[in-house]
Amino acid sequence: MARILVFAGSARRDSLNKKLARVAAQAVKDAGGEATFLDLDDYPVPVYHGDLEAKEGMPANALAVRELFLAHEAFVIASPENNQSISALLKNTIDWLSRDIGAGAGTDSGLAPYRGKVAGIMNATPGPYGGVRHLFHLRQVLAGLGVIVLPQQVQLAHADKAFDSSGALTDARAGKALASLARAVVEVAGKLA
Repeated sequence: MARILVFAGSARRDSLNKKLARVAAQAVKDAGGEATFLDLDDYPVPVYHGDLEAKEGMPANALAVRELFLAHEAFVIASPENNQSISALLKNTIDWLSRDIGAGAGTDSGLAPYRGKVAGIMNATPGPYGGVRHLFHLRQVLAGLGVIVLPQQVQLAHADKAFDSSGALTDARAGKALASLARAVVEVAGKLA
């Protein structure tokens, strides 16, 4: 069974992208995958700084998230759009995890959490564009680290009206797109495992 790490690039408790990620975790389970929901807010790390890394190494929380990345074959990432790009939290997480640890070979390599993994990307926004302006940045960053980013993506516009009070997705079209993305991630990750 493919293990899929599902998370949002947002720390905010009531984040629309966290809501979408929680729904995506269930969609992964429904598609036959094993979903782990990760809340990055539970693992705060400082802004990446080379001098800090040289002095103290990778922070303990970054190492813990790195272990989660290594333990999963695929990711489903809900990425908020900040100024037409990915959030600082998501980029900082990606940057810390991409650093070599130890000898820098095998699982010590900064590419180990990413290389050969599969990713499905998505976005939830209250605006009308559904993240169309920034998901290509995320796709480019992940692909540069060796992640196989699936071509389909979920762009949930007007997301402030797309969830009910329990957090369930009420937008049927978005639900169908999310289920399709989850199936594709589970299927491709399973074939590559």
